[in-house]
Amino acid sequence: MRALVPVLTVVAAIVALWYGGSVWLNSQWTHDQAARVGVEVSLTGVVADTMMQERPVLPAPHQVAKGLWDGVMGQRITSKRSLVWHGWITLSATMLGFAIGTAAGIALAVGIVHSRAMDLSVMPWAIASQTVPILAIAPMVIVVLGGPPMNLPPLIAKAVIAAYLTFFPVVVGMVKGLRSPDAMQLDLLRTYNASALDTLIKLRLPAAMPYLFASLKVAVAASVVGTIVAELPSGAVAGLGARLLQGSYYGQTVQIWAALFMAATLAAGLVAIIALVERLALARMGMGR
Repeated sequence: MRALVPVLTVVAAIVALWYGGSVWLNSQWTHDQAARVGVEVSLTGVVADTMMQERPVLPAPHQVAKGLWDGVMGQRITSKRSLVWHGWITLSATMLGFAIGTAAGIALAVGIVHSRAMDLSVMPWAIASQTVPILAIAPMVIVVLGGPPMNLPPLIAKAVIAAYLTFFPVVVGMVKGLRSPDAMQLDLLRTYNASALDTLIKLRLPAAMPYLFASLKVAVAASVVGTIVAELPSGAVAGLGARLLQGSYYGQTVQIWAALFMAATLAAGLVAIIALVERLALARMGMGR
């Protein structure tokens, strides 16, 4: 219970600042409307109005909470107004891209560790690839994969962009992990005449597991971001990115914030699942903390 006090204090401070920001940013609309009809508005009237505007500049926390509740619990799951339905569309592309990016990252890391040529040639390109803004890459990927002659489903294009953001953290973490065994451990396996494959399976991979799971937590959150970014330029009508775009078109700021919180919840849930798998896997390997 004592450990919750700092967390709750920080949350309370954020909520208080959020309410203050809502009053400040939304009050201009209230004053403008009052000036049009030639009436004075009191401070309490300003505060009350900024808490219930239909299209506020910054929605108050309770408005976002209501929008999130209505989107999750107030709609049928199959409804196109349901955040659960949109979340599932985003999640499906995220998991496909995450799987592709993780597999590619692990394979590339193994190659880099075992080949000096790959280390000197591929690793710099992997680093350089991350300097290109994802907003610049996403439209090109959508056009190339979604248009003729390929005409691939939108799911594939979104998954490719998610994989692009996923593979780099996995590569970096796995390279560090695969190189973590010290020289004495490697020399011991050499005295047993262990092959490179035996060394990889019995020493390098087990030693890399903590690094891998740490990288996966970063990668899965980046994968969610990649999927949402991919949904923006593709003209998607489904997914949390599409929900954000629709809210932006029609000035529905509450809808935008509700979709943002849904995306954050989705990412947090995926990170929590990976953390649980990490705890179980490391405990099974005798490396639990």
